[in-house]
Amino acid sequence: MPALAVGVPEELSARVPVEQREPGLDRDGVRLLVSRGTEVSHHAFAELPGLLRAGDLLVVNTSPTLAAAVDGRVGHARVVVHFSTRGDDGRWAVELREPDGRGTTRARTEMTSTTHARAEVTGAPRARAEEGEGVEGRGCGGLAGTRVRLPGGARLVLEEPLSARGERLWWARVSGAAVPALLREHGRPIRYSYTERDQPLSVYQTVFALPYADGTGSAEMPSAARPFTAGLVAELVSRGVQFAPVTLHAGVASAESHEPPYPERFAVPEASARLINAARAGDGRVVAVGTTAVRAVESAAGADGVVRARAGWTDLVVTPERGVRVVEGLLTGLHEPEASHLLMLEAVAGRAAIDRGYEAAVRGRYLWHEFGDVHLLLP
Repeated sequence: MPALAVGVPEELSARVPVEQREPGLDRDGVRLLVSRGTEVSHHAFAELPGLLRAGDLLVVNTSPTLAAAVDGRVGHARVVVHFSTRGDDGRWAVELREPDGRGTTRARTEMTSTTHARAEVTGAPRARAEEGEGVEGRGCGGLAGTRVRLPGGARLVLEEPLSARGERLWWARVSGAAVPALLREHGRPIRYSYTERDQPLSVYQTVFALPYADGTGSAEMPSAARPFTAGLVAELVSRGVQFAPVTLHAGVASAESHEPPYPERFAVPEASARLINAARAGDGRVVAVGTTAVRAVESAAGADGVVRARAGWTDLVVTPERGVRVVEGLLTGLHEPEASHLLMLEAVAGRAAIDRGYEAAVRGRYLWHEFGDVHLLLP
């Protein structure tokens, strides 16, 4: 999908949560753009119960957001480690980034990752590293064998790139601390340069988030669900709208290069599979809350459109060519015009609906990103 033709002015980035913009606002104080084909209407998110009908089913992601950013050092250089995904062998997929001086981070440059990493590469002579000899640059993420000193005496060693696609994300092994405990004690939520300031982890948790015994969760908030409040959920239920919980632990996004998603852990429980199949057999619409919910449900759907309980890893990338087998509607945030997520939106609603919706969002001064407004795509 070519990038959308619309340009998103910088001032349309939501810099703080809606409840911090004006006194008296709650999370459901954001705006809601509704697309039915190429027809667009404008609403408050609190109007959602009136836009759905009895029998509709909302598929929600219960993954909690982790405090996934931890400060560290490679040699004398400061770095920020973004913990993305826990592997089956106990390793974690991580991204090494550098502080940008504004409380956020930027991608590590080849010069930075090559020069500073050399002094902390396992087995590399320190003298040669300081002279800048003997180790080839390997992209922006780091070098195999790079050692990162973490708070509390923990150590992290980069072992191999996560994918042949590039070296932004690496499989790394941590010693000296359990990662969940390290994140709880020393981590903070990942945030990007368009935000105004650090926020407590509670700001990044959705009303659907559940704790997991192994300490896993999402590196970045499943943000489409952020506007839901307990009161709004109760109103939806009272009107006959049902909820089907699924889990997909979202990894670290590629803020600069907009890469397709990497494999992620997911689970669709038996009860939710039954609810989804029942809604499809009746008059209800299956509406996913967020792209993570789409990925989980479509990963559990057979070619016959029947959803079966599944858990494990998914490498599914939903595109217009693949299409969707189950999901009929989607509630999602507003994405960058070049974001890979737009392929999924096109698969659900068609390119014309996305083009028209995003043109209306820019004209209507909707706000982008995880603290911004939301877009409901209905059949």
